[in-house]
Amino acid sequence: MIVENAVYPDEEQMAGFLEPGHSGPIYMINLLRFRDKAEYEDGRVTELSGRQAYDLYGSAVGRLLPKFGGGAMFKAEVSRLSLGKVEDLWDVVAIVQYPSKQAMLDMLMSPEMQEIGAHRAAGLAGQLNIETVDGLGAWLGQDKSGGA
Repeated sequence: MIVENAVYPDEEQMAGFLEPGHSGPIYMINLLRFRDKAEYEDGRVTELSGRQAYDLYGSAVGRLLPKFGGGAMFKAEVSRLSLGKVEDLWDVVAIVQYPSKQAMLDMLMSPEMQEIGAHRAAGLAGQLNIETVDGLGAWLGQDKSGGA
């Protein structure tokens, strides 16, 4: 298994995201890895750590998500790997819910997101984003309405 952190999706990943299909809520699992020191693409000088730069982005996204019907579901520090092996661990795991792929895309393309994106790029050494859809009801033997 190859694990490659990235800051932006490649063309194939973006095309997959834009394919028609699932129209309901999605849950994005974010595995985040921070730079030791923030590095802004515009060359600005900063004393911020990567985590501090990303926290500026994260706080702004937290305020922006409700405007697009989404919300932060979970965030935690990664403390250790209890099963399996990877070369390096991520720093933080976060799960964000969007009512649809379109809502997420609308938020990503918004002027507000464009304005705060520099902090994300400056703070991240890389990340994995895993797009998931709700399957818990089927897993538990329940129909979509939550009944048995």
